[in-house]
Amino acid sequence: MKTVINNKIILSLGAALLLASCKAPMATKVQDRVKDTLPTNFADKQASQDMSTNSGMTPWRQFFTDPNLVNLIEESLKNNQELLITLQEIEIAKSNVLAKKGQLSPTVGAGIGASVDKAGRYTSAGAGNASTEIKPGKEMPDPLGNFNAGFTANWELDIWKKLRTEKESAVSHYLATVEGKNFVLSSLIAEVADNYYELLALDNQLDIIQQYIELQKKALEIAKIQKQAAAATELAVKKFEAELAKSKATEFTIKQQITEKENEINALLGRYPQPIVRSKESFMTTMPQTVYTGIPSQLLSNRPDIKQAELELKAAQLDVEAARKEFYPSLAISATLGLEAFKPSYLVKMPQSLAYNLAGDLAGPLINKSAIKANFQTADAKQIQALYEYDKTILMAYLDVANLMSKVKNIDQYYDLKSQEVKSLDESIGIANQLFRNMRADYLEVLMNQRDALDSKMELIDAKQQQLSTVVDIYKSLGGGWK
Repeated sequence: MKTVINNKIILSLGAALLLASCKAPMATKVQDRVKDTLPTNFADKQASQDMSTNSGMTPWRQFFTDPNLVNLIEESLKNNQELLITLQEIEIAKSNVLAKKGQLSPTVGAGIGASVDKAGRYTSAGAGNASTEIKPGKEMPDPLGNFNAGFTANWELDIWKKLRTEKESAVSHYLATVEGKNFVLSSLIAEVADNYYELLALDNQLDIIQQYIELQKKALEIAKIQKQAAAATELAVKKFEAELAKSKATEFTIKQQITEKENEINALLGRYPQPIVRSKESFMTTMPQTVYTGIPSQLLSNRPDIKQAELELKAAQLDVEAARKEFYPSLAISATLGLEAFKPSYLVKMPQSLAYNLAGDLAGPLINKSAIKANFQTADAKQIQALYEYDKTILMAYLDVANLMSKVKNIDQYYDLKSQEVKSLDESIGIANQLFRNMRADYLEVLMNQRDALDSKMELIDAKQQQLSTVVDIYKSLGGGWK
C-alpha cells in the first residue's frame, strides 16, 4: 500500500512539473511586407527587353574580357585578406554545427580513480564499519580505501526536439556564412574592376594633361615672339607661364593619384606595392556590355546578401523556438559500469567487484524563470531584427538596380554629348591658335578655348570610366560575380 502511495505522489509531482513547465510564451509574428509587395518589374521598364535574361547569372570570367583585369581578379581571389577572414568564419560556423550535432548523442567516458576515507568511530559510518567483517574473522579496514575503474555515460533525451532545433539553427547560420563569403567574392570582384577602370582613366587623363602642357609651351613661345615683335604684352606672356605652371602641377597630382590607385589594387590583391599591368590605349574605345536585369524576384535567389539575410532570419527564428523549449522539462539519463573495491587486488574478483548505476532525471523550471524569460525575449527581439534586416536588404537591392539602370541610360547620353563637345572644342583650339598667330585674337581667347577643351576631355574620360564602372556595379547588384 505504501509503494502505491509513493508512486502516486511521484506521478502527481511529475504531472505538476510538466504542466508548470509547459506554459511557454509564443514568438512574435511580424508580416513580411517588403517581400510580399516586391514589384514584378523594375522602375525602368526599358532597362531590359528580355525579361528571361539576367546578366547576374553570367560567370565573371565571361563578363570581363580584359585579360589584365581577369588576372588581377584571379590573384585577388587567392590572396585578399578579407576573403580569407570570411573563409575562417565558415570554418567556425561548421565547427558549431558539429558541436550541436554532438549534443544529440550520448557522452561516454572512461576513467580510473582512487580515494581513502576515515570515518569517525562515534559516527554511524564508523560504528557500522567497526561492526562489519569483510570475511569471517577479518574486520573492515580503517582507514577505508576505494579503487575504481569503469565507464560513464550521460545522455539528454531530446524529447521536445530542442537540441535538433539548435542544430538546425547552427546549420542555417553556417549556410549564411557561405552566402556571406559569396557576397564578399562579388564585392571584391566589383571593387577590383572599378579600381582598374579608375586607374585606366587616370592614365588617359595624364596623357591629356601632358599633351596640354606641350600645347601651352608652344603658346608661350608664340606669346614671347609676339612680345618681341611688339604684337603682345608682358601680361600675355605671364598668363601663359601661369597656365603652364598650373598644368604641370596638375600633372604631378594625377601621378600621385595613379600611385595611390595602384596601391589600392595591390591591397585588394594582398601584396606589397608593385606596378599594375594594364593597357590604357583601348580605354576610350571600350564599349560597355549590355546588361539585362531580368525580373526583381530573381534577386532573391541571385544576390548572396539577400540569401544570407534570409538564412540568418531562419536561424533567428529557430533560436526563438529553442529558447521557448527551455521552459519545458528535460529528461537526462546517466549510467556507470565498472569495477570497485577497497583494495586493488580485489578489483579482479568478479562479480563481487562489479558496480553499476542507472539514473534518470526529469527536471524543469517552476519558480524564478526570469533568466529563461530574458533569453526568450532576447531571441524573439533578434528574430524580429533579422526580419527587418532581411527586408532592408531586399529593398536596397531593388533600389540599387533601379538607380543603376537609370544611370546607365543617362551616362550614355552624357557621354555622347561630351564627345560632341570635345570635338567642337578641339576644332575651336585650332581656329583660336591660328587667329592668335595672325594677331586677330588675343591670348585670353586662346587660353579660354584651351581650358575648356582640357576640361571637356577630362570630363569625357571620367564619363567613360563611369560608363564601365556603372555596368560593373549593376552586374554586382544583380548578384553577379560569385559564380
